[in-house]
Parts: sequence; C-alpha cells; structure tokens
Amino acid sequence: MSASAELQKLIFDTLKADAAVMAIANGVYDRVPSSPYGTRTAYISFGPSDVVDDGADCIDAGIYTFQVDVWSIAVGQVECKRLVDAIKDALHERDLQLTENALAEIRVDFRRILKDPDGLTTHGVVTVTASIEEA
Repeated sequence: MSASAELQKLIFDTLKADAAVMAIANGVYDRVPSSPYGTRTAYISFGPSDVVDDGADCIDAGIYTFQVDVWSIAVGQVECKRLVDAIKDALHERDLQLTENALAEIRVDFRRILKDPDGLTTHGVVTVTASIEEA
C-alpha cells in the first residue's frame, strides 16, 4: 500500500476508534454521503493532502500532510472547537504504527475554526503532518 493511502487509513481508523471524537462526530468520511450528520450535528471529512520528498542516502522518505475537515451545524462554534481539539488529542505525537511503512512522527501542526459561506455551518481545519520512511 502506498504510504499516503496507509496514512489516511491510520488517521481514519484512529479517529473512528477514539471515544471522545466519536462522541461528537457522526462519522469520518473520505467520500461524504448525502446525509453525513445522521443523528448528530457534526462530522469529519478528508480534505487535500500532499507529500514532500524527504529521502536521503538510499532512504525513501516523505513528509505527508493531510487536511482533516470538521463540519458542525450546532449553534455557535463550541462543538466544532471541541471536535477539533479531540482530533488533536487523538493524533498529536501519538505512538501510532503503520503496517508496511515506518511512521517516524505524527503531529497536528495547525487548527483553525471559521464560518462556512452558508453562514450556519462552522468549519474546522486540522492539519496533520507525518514523517514516513517508505517501504
């Protein structure tokens, strides 16, 4: 499996297994369904991702960056802020393992809360960066 796909799966599985995250979010989606909120007022989706080569001396490695988006239709920004913080707690500098590639480090480098253009939805942006030695 490519390192990028494996990292996305790790982020997905980690967030889905985290009780604090899933107490707020209805789900974590790569492809958002037509009714993502279900019985809740928040969900998580994957945004853009990129990789910068970081290999040296016969070692293939990269710095992988994923944007994890939070969407909340609860009144105010509090729910979105709580979910963004729960995502940070679940991922930041955790001892997580990849199966085929070697995860050297995972960090949450950036968190932002903003109003969506619809004026009702609060959008949270979490930037996750991982250093991976590729198989």
